[in-house]
Amino acid sequence: MLNAEKLSIAKFNKSCSFSVIERKNVDKPKTKKDKGSFSTFISGFSGGVVAVLLLGGIFLSLPDTITDPADSQDEPTSNQIEEQQSSVPTANITYKETDSVNAAVQQVTDAVVGVSNISQLSLWDDSEAQGTGSGVIYKTDDQFAYVVTNNHVVEGAQAVEVILSNGEHVEANVLGMDALTDLAVLRIPNDKVTTVATLGSSDNLKVGDTAVAIGNPLGTEFAGSVTKGIISGLNRAVDVDTNGDRIPDWTTNVIQTDAAINPGNSGGALINAKGEVIGINSMKIALTQVEGIGFAIPIDEAKPVIEQLEAKGEVVRPYMGISGVDLSSVPARHVRDTLMLDESVEEGIVIAQVEPRSPSDEAGLQRYDVITKIDDTEVSSMLELKSYLYRNTEIGEEVTITFYREGQQQTTKMVLSEQENI
Repeated sequence: MLNAEKLSIAKFNKSCSFSVIERKNVDKPKTKKDKGSFSTFISGFSGGVVAVLLLGGIFLSLPDTITDPADSQDEPTSNQIEEQQSSVPTANITYKETDSVNAAVQQVTDAVVGVSNISQLSLWDDSEAQGTGSGVIYKTDDQFAYVVTNNHVVEGAQAVEVILSNGEHVEANVLGMDALTDLAVLRIPNDKVTTVATLGSSDNLKVGDTAVAIGNPLGTEFAGSVTKGIISGLNRAVDVDTNGDRIPDWTTNVIQTDAAINPGNSGGALINAKGEVIGINSMKIALTQVEGIGFAIPIDEAKPVIEQLEAKGEVVRPYMGISGVDLSSVPARHVRDTLMLDESVEEGIVIAQVEPRSPSDEAGLQRYDVITKIDDTEVSSMLELKSYLYRNTEIGEEVTITFYREGQQQTTKMVLSEQENI
């Protein structure tokens, strides 16, 4: 994971001083009393515009063989000149790529919308937009159009509006939200929707592939902004803290890209050169010494979550019904005297509480049991246990738990049930 002392990851305009990402509504602008604070803007990306001039050029490859004019006393003939000129590579491939990117952007840009979080700051203030992120129209039916965005964009909203590419505001209904994956699904009337994005695949991406981010950085003033880069990394694991206690609740796998992602891009589209959505922009690393490191939720991981949020309003996950602590955090004297473990057991999860009538209770697990495996997978933390449950098991499935009780290794079978709480 990232160095906790040197690296802070921000969910757009909120920086964290540790490697765990805090899932909060961080695309909101500052309140009235914070307006005009230039230093706050610079560190938190919370207002104004920083203009950066990027200088670029086209690189032209030279021929493999170059003749020094000094080596020849004869002036080249017109035929020789034409032959030499025809052998010089051109930059046409650059323009072809640009044309391809243009076509890709045109294909999806009207399907990328603004998402406005409307809430009331206090009892005495009127409700107003407290932040604007982005979203992607991914589906329509006979009546409605469906928009995927980030959970943190709409979290805490009293009302939500979708701003179409033509600038029109449409009231949206929040169908469902999921904090762990940072995804939410909205629904709006389809009568004014002209474009639906094509959801591609993130499973076949390669490092170096073209990546284009589309969204509304810094709000609707820059709606539909496009930034281009490449896929910088795949399967990056980032810890996420959903409740602000600085303890990871989930590890999310994300796509790393150097396409610029700024405040307000939350929930926007990351597309490939074909104009297909390959990710939902979600977060960035915000440090003055770091440039060009942004992250997107892979679309293939987002699709099943989107389907559940659309159909059920929530993501239903299997659960065991325990709370616990990492064995590595337990003082040595308690490992020896209370848990009665010898030095051969170095990693595991110490059960702190078993919920009554939960799968763990029915399987006979008790406080101070030390879980070391679920099925054949070793686990050393609640985070690893949740990750295995959520990604590899289903409700109603039977799993095998390996654990230690009073120093003796045991196993038990458990039938997973529907998760009640995260």
